[in-house]
Amino acid sequence: MAERVEPRYYPEEEIDIRELFSTLWRGKWVIVAFTLLFSAAGIGYAMFSPNIYQSSVLVAPAQEEGGGLGGLASQFGGLASLAGINLGGGSANQTAIAKEVLKSRAFLADFFRRHNMAVPLIAAEAWDEKSGELVYDQNKYDPGRGEWLIDSDGETHEPTDWDMVEAFREDHFTVSEAKDAGMITIRVKHYSPVLAKQWAEKLVHDINEHMRKQDVEEAEARIAYLEDKLSETNIAGMQQVFYQLIENETRTVMLANAQSEYIFKTVDPAVVPEDEAEPKRVLIIMVSTVLGGMLGVFVVFVSAFLRSDKYRTEEKTVVS
Repeated sequence: MAERVEPRYYPEEEIDIRELFSTLWRGKWVIVAFTLLFSAAGIGYAMFSPNIYQSSVLVAPAQEEGGGLGGLASQFGGLASLAGINLGGGSANQTAIAKEVLKSRAFLADFFRRHNMAVPLIAAEAWDEKSGELVYDQNKYDPGRGEWLIDSDGETHEPTDWDMVEAFREDHFTVSEAKDAGMITIRVKHYSPVLAKQWAEKLVHDINEHMRKQDVEEAEARIAYLEDKLSETNIAGMQQVFYQLIENETRTVMLANAQSEYIFKTVDPAVVPEDEAEPKRVLIIMVSTVLGGMLGVFVVFVSAFLRSDKYRTEEKTVVS
């Protein structure tokens, strides 16, 4: 006769939903206490954190790519090579170059020095809406004397170019591009809404001027080189090439000096923001409250588990 094996159940190892709710009910005051504590901390942090404002400017490429020297290179490249001149295969994407220059350390460091941005960028910690003035960190900068302070190690709080670039990139400045439309948005955040707007405008203006100056200098250098080559040849075909190239470079200089917005054309200008972008106070309070409740539940379950484990250990000790 075959022996029938009955399944054995271990009630102590099963998850009892009623026991879970009973455990939560017994520890309800612990959960409430953690929830209230974290909620109060979130409210305090949200209320006492200074407002940060964001101003943005929408720009578009102000000129078409791929013309100019690239077209002449395909037309006269064979003749120019006879004179030892390399015209190249086409022009680079000026908009993409300008975008990377805008984010580069060299351009930003020069931008900070040109507009005296070290103090409002590094030493500011809030903005007084009533007076319209910045509030400075008294441990770093003395606004009365206009001097950077020295710390306990004897080092000055005056920032280096690298300190300003890192702070600006991480906390104040973003550049994004809509690939389908080709539009570029430059965003600047700061405690002062007025400075956020001014810095956004100055970034667009300065990158246009930087690229204009660079292109004009390069075009003038090429003109000087082509004129030297022109004086060295008596071949009519080559002279035609040089005249065409000089005319093209002269046109480049004229158009660069005539355009007020050389690389980026402003589509939607920056304005002084009226509402703060950060901190998101409601979200901070909600997240801190939820975290407090979750931590309270975790503590209650851990405490219940430790008590039950201790009880089982003591029971086994008594039985043995």
